[in-house]
Amino acid sequence: MVRKLAILALLAIGSGAVAQQKAPAYPLITHDPYFSIWSATDDLTASATKHWTGASQSLTGLVKVDGVTYRILGQQEQSYTGIAPTSEEQAYTVKYTESAPGADWMQASFDDKAWKTGKAPFSDNESAGGTHWTSRELWTRRVFDAGDVSATDLFLKISHDDNIKVYLNGEEIYAHEGWLNQYIYRPIKSKLKKKGNVLAIQILNTAGGAFLDAGISRLAPAPGNKGIETAVQTAVNINATQTSYNFTCGKADVTLTFTSPLLMDDLMLISRPVSYISYKVVSNDNAPHQVQVYFGASTNVSVNTPGQPVVTSKYTNGQLSILKAGTKEQPVLQKKGDDLRIDWGYMYVAAPTAAHPIQYISTPGDAMAAFASGTTASTKKDKALVLSTAVNLGAVAATPKEQVFLLGYDDLFALQYFQTNLKAWWKNDATQTIDKQLNTAYTDYASIIDRCTKFNQQLHDDAVKAGGDEYAKLCELAYRQAVSGHKLVKSPQGEILFLSKENFSNGCINTVDITYPSAPLFLIYNPDLLKGMMNGIFYFSESGKFKEPYAAHDLGTYPLANGQAYGEGMPVEESGNMLILAGAITRSEGNADYAKKHWQTLTTWAEYLQREGFDPANQLCTDDFAGHLARNTNLSLKAIAGIRAYAMMARQLGYNDIADKYEKSAKEMAANWVKLADDGDHFSLAFESKNTWSQKYNMVWDKVLHFDLFPASVYKKETNFYLTKQQQYGLPLDSRKTYTKSDWIMWTAVLTDNAKDFNAFVAPLTTYVTGTTTRVPLSDWHETTNGKMVGFQARSVVGGYFMKMLDAKFNP
Repeated sequence: MVRKLAILALLAIGSGAVAQQKAPAYPLITHDPYFSIWSATDDLTASATKHWTGASQSLTGLVKVDGVTYRILGQQEQSYTGIAPTSEEQAYTVKYTESAPGADWMQASFDDKAWKTGKAPFSDNESAGGTHWTSRELWTRRVFDAGDVSATDLFLKISHDDNIKVYLNGEEIYAHEGWLNQYIYRPIKSKLKKKGNVLAIQILNTAGGAFLDAGISRLAPAPGNKGIETAVQTAVNINATQTSYNFTCGKADVTLTFTSPLLMDDLMLISRPVSYISYKVVSNDNAPHQVQVYFGASTNVSVNTPGQPVVTSKYTNGQLSILKAGTKEQPVLQKKGDDLRIDWGYMYVAAPTAAHPIQYISTPGDAMAAFASGTTASTKKDKALVLSTAVNLGAVAATPKEQVFLLGYDDLFALQYFQTNLKAWWKNDATQTIDKQLNTAYTDYASIIDRCTKFNQQLHDDAVKAGGDEYAKLCELAYRQAVSGHKLVKSPQGEILFLSKENFSNGCINTVDITYPSAPLFLIYNPDLLKGMMNGIFYFSESGKFKEPYAAHDLGTYPLANGQAYGEGMPVEESGNMLILAGAITRSEGNADYAKKHWQTLTTWAEYLQREGFDPANQLCTDDFAGHLARNTNLSLKAIAGIRAYAMMARQLGYNDIADKYEKSAKEMAANWVKLADDGDHFSLAFESKNTWSQKYNMVWDKVLHFDLFPASVYKKETNFYLTKQQQYGLPLDSRKTYTKSDWIMWTAVLTDNAKDFNAFVAPLTTYVTGTTTRVPLSDWHETTNGKMVGFQARSVVGGYFMKMLDAKFNP
């Protein structure tokens, strides 16, 4: 029955793939900050797929047509052979000293007999298993033989924390200020000797952690590419829940569709960590052709670094044949930070047993070579393997045939919340297992695809109606990134927690000024998820764990939400954010029940803004990368909007005296704001700071929530001025720099009063998204003069792109 249902879904899959849609990176598997895999090239076969951090998490796909094998997904991962292996490959020792040596310490002739001998790696973490290192500075020397190795394709393999200089046979080959959270391969041109090579390193531990591990590798050939042709990609299309590619493979056409069914009206579904990879094949000459399909997933999906050993298994459960992999170590919730991948829990690749899949576990090159030659492969290795599944579709003619594969991840425990380890939302039902989730995902495949198709179309139509075709494409690209920047769990108090990670920002969890810009998307589709972003911040204050009279900045460093990690608060910023969003929830739901539950806390924050918000002291705002700023007019707008939102909620609750007081205060502040911020044909960056300007994106709530604090002439004056400041890739954030934040541009654009001006702000963002040379999941912080990322990537704040749609919903 399931197979028949899958066939019914056939035409829905990939039916929208009609053009080569451009993106900085293409979402393939998108569930949460750990289970997130992207393609960084326009052609799906031009590169190995990656985790959003850039670490390789290779997915590979092949189609064999009449005996000829075509690649349609991924690229052979580069493979390296250690000449002087790092400690994750093979144990080694070095000579070292923590006292400054002589000037020629890096030369082969230097006498290091007086130095100590230590096992790699060097780390301040004793569990790393090498030499415990806590001093400020360290010098190491490693002697190794290379044998008959040519000077071509040599690489330094290294991971370090912090500043470093590396020498090979006395020649500097690498220098870096800062730290790495993973191993990198850096090409080198130095010549190696058959015997007696010296790898010498000087490292400085400036702050925080300490780590050093380094070796020399050579690039190994990629046997998996032999006998495999590259399919011709003819189209790619991105919609809200799917990315679809079209290929020509000789006499057959293939549609490859990745579906992550993030439908926000179904919390169990949005939490289920299972994506679909669908191959749809049809003859392009109407004649029958013999077709086999292959899907491979690297076990690197389940590790933080490729050198971590994994365990694998193969079994059947229900209707599925399943491959499983995870690290031997299973360090559940033992790591926190930004540039990290999950290394606990298990990944799963599943295919229906009815399709008689052939499954095997091997090295990457062997995996694809085996499929191309019609055999299978195996290995005794325990690192960087591939979970391979092949299915014979038989003869394929004018009637399409489809094969679906499932890729899932069970993280065992998802987050730690004030010292309590929490499981993913789908585990609220204690009877559920990942095997049941995989089987349910397969059984419901046709109905889920149908729901996704309808949602994709509805979002597209609503976005076009609100802001036009180009605006709709931006929203479609942003959707999965915004949702999958969070993890959904239930708190010990029984509340929804939908906690974000500050991806490539600082790694914080549940940051309020990440919640704030992402909110429009969730206000449109499920305000309960926005509550899930706010509940933990309310609990932090109401439990007495956070004692300040303003809102906290964050709850810790992902995935540990045990209290604020950011070194400095943003009192006006975060208090204003929480009040505005509570007000927006009230507007969305038509009642103030959520506000009433937290009324005492909201009152404390409103009182704080009443005292400190209008003319802010020298402090940070959400744009903290721009530094401190006193008298920030845009931050003042946030305080005014927060106070007005509090008045709106009070009115909804029948607290009319309170509402009158705070509404009057907000109006008086707004009138005073117009006077103090006036700078002729625009409004200034800071009060009474002439010849400066900034985007006043916080003013958008006055329009969207009908606060009626500012006349339309104020909006018009600002937006007309902004249009004179546009650069090729967008409107700069303010007069201090030429970089921008794309989410704020989308908010600023909503202040316009006509489609022409709105589109004038959207058009440069389209140029940025389709033309940037920074090939990472959408960065919200980019340079307007060249379109390159300045910082941040894959962050949930792109949910802010939906502000125009929210305005259309609230003000039809």
